[in-house]
Amino acid sequence: MARLMERYQKEIVAGLETKLGRKKSRKGRTQVHSIPRLQKIVVNMGVGKTLQDKNRLEQAAEQLAQITGQKPQITKAKKAVSGFRLREGNAIGARVTLRGRRMYEFLDRLISIALPRIRDFRGVNPKSFDGQGNYSLGLTEQQVFPEIDPDKVNFSQGMDVTFVTSTRNDDEARELLRSFGMPFREV
Repeated sequence: MARLMERYQKEIVAGLETKLGRKKSRKGRTQVHSIPRLQKIVVNMGVGKTLQDKNRLEQAAEQLAQITGQKPQITKAKKAVSGFRLREGNAIGARVTLRGRRMYEFLDRLISIALPRIRDFRGVNPKSFDGQGNYSLGLTEQQVFPEIDPDKVNFSQGMDVTFVTSTRNDDEARELLRSFGMPFREV
């Protein structure tokens, strides 16, 4: 079992129950489904330069697979944009949706290894919530993950990481992520 998954079940649920003031049912137990939980993590790499160099998308997808431990889905353009020389159906990125054990393992590596390796890191923005309890953060390069060999990297590629929670409240989602150890910047 993943370390953060076990910690969530044993410590975080009890801590959130008291912090969020969840009421007990008549039998004295808390409604388990009212406690916020992490449903999925979506990691997305938009590779805009793939139109000039087809090799870039393959390398980005391979690196995304190394980072997440799961084969990425190649995303295609939905609309044609002549200013970007983009046609509908062109492959323009790679995406992975993580759930369950892999999701918790990725979150653990992100919080404990990757984020501290970012140069001049002072914490992630606590205001990047969407109003529905989901949090997004952007990483400027893939080399902060230890799985990526810096000698084999030909180009620096950024990625977006989205955390989807079961709550519709940003404050509850912030408290959930903070209890996992997400290093939010003090505002």
